[in-house]
Amino acid sequence: MRAVRSGRLNRDHETSRDFGTLGAVTETKRRRIDLIQDADFLVGLDVLAIDDLRSRRSMCDDLDVELSYYRRMLHGRMDLLAFEMRRRAGEEEQTLLEALPRILSEGAYTSAPGLPERSVPIEVPDLPKPGRRLVDRALDSDFLARLPSMADDELRDIQTFLSEVEVDVSRHRRIVHTTLDRLQEELTRRYREGLADPGELLTGA
Repeated sequence: MRAVRSGRLNRDHETSRDFGTLGAVTETKRRRIDLIQDADFLVGLDVLAIDDLRSRRSMCDDLDVELSYYRRMLHGRMDLLAFEMRRRAGEEEQTLLEALPRILSEGAYTSAPGLPERSVPIEVPDLPKPGRRLVDRALDSDFLARLPSMADDELRDIQTFLSEVEVDVSRHRRIVHTTLDRLQEELTRRYREGLADPGELLTGA
């Protein structure tokens, strides 16, 4: 289980001081997922300063927590939407509000095949302020209130939209997980070969 570093999710952008020396990659502000996807992010890990290596791992850890939270929220909306469509088709007897506790507790939506499950905190992370991202639109706060009054065509459109956003968020999580594994491999190698002090982990390094 990876240690989750809380309190670092209040930015949607990072600068060079946050993750070490990446050369031209850090000349301008970029989204963390864009930085992590950049080919240079994993270049030269064997000669990277230990603090920079840990900083990159922390960035990935934080982004994994954020993306995991978005996926859970998206799955909840997809479950609610699916129930409302079944109710209108005569397959459910309860109203949406009556069934709300059951829907949220059962969580019919399952994770995408092949996406590893990792331990993440239950509490709401410190998220970036809502903006114009697709996930911000998908997690519109008045979704539940509007759901019963939506036309059938709108329900289907939203179902397609939520599914597309969930696929995109899951794809980003896969990228983050792959990068995390590579960073952890390098850290483990240094500890094993005596190039770094594993005792520093006990101090939160």
